[in-house]
Amino acid sequence: MNQPAPDPTREADLHFYFDPICPFAWMTSKWVRMVAEQRHYTVDWRFISLRFVNQDVDYGSRFPPEYAGFHLAGLKLLRLAARTRADHGREAVARLYVEIGAVLWDTSRQWSDPAGAALVDPVLAAARLPATLSAALDDESWDAEIRAETDQALALTGKDVGTPILHFRPPEGVALFGPVISRLPNEADAARLWDHVIGLAEFGGFSELTQPGRPEPVEVVTHRFHPSRPSSTAQPISGWNASWRRRGSPGGRPQPRRRRSEPAGVGTRHSPAGPSHRRSTGAT
Repeated sequence: MNQPAPDPTREADLHFYFDPICPFAWMTSKWVRMVAEQRHYTVDWRFISLRFVNQDVDYGSRFPPEYAGFHLAGLKLLRLAARTRADHGREAVARLYVEIGAVLWDTSRQWSDPAGAALVDPVLAAARLPATLSAALDDESWDAEIRAETDQALALTGKDVGTPILHFRPPEGVALFGPVISRLPNEADAARLWDHVIGLAEFGGFSELTQPGRPEPVEVVTHRFHPSRPSSTAQPISGWNASWRRRGSPGGRPQPRRRRSEPAGVGTRHSPAGPSHRRSTGAT
């Protein structure tokens, strides 16, 4: 049976705030797409910039040296997404994010510049979007819009979080940071996991649940990007999802857990007290 066409005046069932440079947001987004297809949810793909989230952080003392460039690349890709949304609508942002994420995180290729022409040009072609959109990458006039949407996302959860942020059944519905998942569930488990996550988030007394064992963001990201190596000389590497299953370094050695005072990583905001998972039952 054919599904009715979506009503353009109706609020989406889910607002998904993402930064393309975050591998954890990408994994969660693939799970959310599975759930949305099964439950016939509509998703509005919105922006949160890790560069703006960490704007008050001293990158030199708090993060590995590559992170400033990673977060700037994410901002550039969000400028591209903002221009895409303005010119071609919200559905085009969904297509663009699919193509960016697949190239960045679902292949073995390494990138010297995650927002460079070697990545962006074929991504735009695959998303059936004009190559002229790439002019937005260095266009800072889009930053005010991205910053406002970042602030909107953080108003839902509190500031000491990162990406992704989900807002289910806005504007009154539950909002949460995450969930961070290390592998993509199968179709049956996808909906079951969704029900568990939303059930926990909707309980007024629930604040945080953490399971040890996930790899550090720095391991995932620095293993993927090599600023000093041209993208054209990329070498095969183990998939980041596979290294997650090993629960250790690319060589399989277990990694020590991060102390609470250490940087929170590419997908989270650094806080002196460590990352905090906060929730809200509605927009603020």
